[in-house]
Amino acid sequence: MKEMPLTLFIVDDDEALRRSLLLLLLSQGLAVQAFDSGEAFLSAVNLRQPGCVILDLRLGGISGLSVFDSLLAAHSPLVTLFLSAHGDIPTALEAVRRGAFDWVEKPDTQHLLDKLPAAIALARARAQALRQWAELTPREREVARLVGLGQPNKEIARVLVPPCGHRSVETHRANIFSKLQCANDNELGRWLAAHPWLD
Repeated sequence: MKEMPLTLFIVDDDEALRRSLLLLLLSQGLAVQAFDSGEAFLSAVNLRQPGCVILDLRLGGISGLSVFDSLLAAHSPLVTLFLSAHGDIPTALEAVRRGAFDWVEKPDTQHLLDKLPAAIALARARAQALRQWAELTPREREVARLVGLGQPNKEIARVLVPPCGHRSVETHRANIFSKLQCANDNELGRWLAAHPWLD
C-alpha cells in the first residue's frame, strides 16, 4: 500500500500565532494546514488519516478539549499536542491521561519544536500500523481481533460468520502474523492494544 502523506494541523483562533506557527513549520519542510476553529478543522479533515494536531485548548466556538473528544470518538490516529496560554496542570494531566501526546504552553515555540519530532515519529508509526492493517482481508481482521482476545482456533472457527474450519483459522492466523510482523498471540494482542483506533 502506498505511504499516506503526513500532515500537521494547527487549530488556533489566535490569527497571529496561527500564521507564525504555520510559517515556522513550513520552514521546517513540513506539510501543514491551519484552521481558525475546531468546527472548521472537524468539517475539513479526514479524522482517519495519520498526522499531528497542534490544538489550542481555548478556542472560540467548541473548545480544544471538545475537538479532542471528537477525535477520540472517531478513533482517530491523529497525534494531539495541546497548545495554550491558559494551560493548567490538572487539565494538562487529564488530556494526556486520556491520550493526548503532550502539552505545550504558548508562546514557547522552541518547546513545541522540541516536542514535534517525537510526535511525528508516533504519527509515522501509526501510519505504518494503518498500512499493515489495510493489508489484512476483512476475514483476517475478524480473526486477528479474536486471536488478540486469546480465543483458540476451534472457538474462532465456531463464532465466525459464516463459520469455517479450524484449519482455515490457522491459515488466517499465519497470514496475520506475517503481515503484522507478530511472532505469536501475545505479540498480536499487544499490537492490537497499542492501536485501539483501528477499524
